[in-house]
Amino acid sequence: MQEKGKRIRLGDIAKKLGVSTATVSLAMRDSSLVAEATRQRVRAFAEEAGYIYNRSAASLRTSTSNMIGVAVHDILNPYFAEVYRGIEETLAAEGKMVLMSNHRDFVGRQQQFVETLLQYRADGLILCPSVGTTAKEINAIQEQGVPVTLVCRDVPGAMVPVVRGDDYTGAYMMTRHLIELGHAHIAMVGGRRSSSAGRDRNLGWRTALEDAGLDPDRQLDIPELMDRNDGVSVVADILEFKPRPTAVMCFNDLVALGVMTGVRRAGVEPGPQLAITGYDNTESGRNRTPALTTVSNGANLTGELAAKLMLRKLNGEDVPANITLIKPFLKLRQSAPSIGVRLSPQVMI
Repeated sequence: MQEKGKRIRLGDIAKKLGVSTATVSLAMRDSSLVAEATRQRVRAFAEEAGYIYNRSAASLRTSTSNMIGVAVHDILNPYFAEVYRGIEETLAAEGKMVLMSNHRDFVGRQQQFVETLLQYRADGLILCPSVGTTAKEINAIQEQGVPVTLVCRDVPGAMVPVVRGDDYTGAYMMTRHLIELGHAHIAMVGGRRSSSAGRDRNLGWRTALEDAGLDPDRQLDIPELMDRNDGVSVVADILEFKPRPTAVMCFNDLVALGVMTGVRRAGVEPGPQLAITGYDNTESGRNRTPALTTVSNGANLTGELAAKLMLRKLNGEDVPANITLIKPFLKLRQSAPSIGVRLSPQVMI
């Protein structure tokens, strides 16, 4: 056994087992070039000896690390947790490990994560780009030989594939649904308008209103809100606006749940007295009372497709820089009834 306190090397294992250093290295990488019995013998001895495989050194030899960086702006949002699950499960099935960053829409934090990935020779990057990310920055990463796939948001001019929800269509459908329920005063609450998701959901809301002969500029429109606390914080603005909205279309489920909490504290019952809708179809919205009417935009599928595009790029395929849009679906529940209608406890899912 190796002397206590001295780091064990591949050569030490090779000498002890009477095989070459190359055989030990291949066995530790589970290579099919080494017989199964030899692989098991090498790995069993290495485990007993406390050997830790040096991935950094291996990546220098093979030019691959099997590590993929994934950066999103809010892993606490259940929607992004679902996107991440789709990414991780798809990559893990191909033997890839995932390094996660939560940049919180701070472009400096995102840049620091990307620099670290490059230093550790990560094989690729799946990125929900921070507000302020430029196409030049994304293209520069690819020019250094690291494939990039964007997820959930796009950046005009970035020469990389993108997988995201069809935010314009989803917001248009939801606004149109509220109008068909009899609502003419529909507030839009939340979304960073400098991101593609915030921009497109707001545009879908505005266009649906205009198509129905309603002026969006006379409606309440509050940008930048992203989470529950934000939703709670603007309840007074919603209830005091003239004419007071009969419906509120929120940028995501988190904002919607915050609005629901806030208006209830103010003595207004969500649903019967103020229609509220979300976006993302998260579990917390489905299980709320009243259950949240929202838009499903395929979180798990988004992550899965983004990971598959990354794997294709790693396999040397020429993947075009196209945007793949995930089809949205309305999930109609109790939080957004017709005007004057009090719903039964039964939930529509």
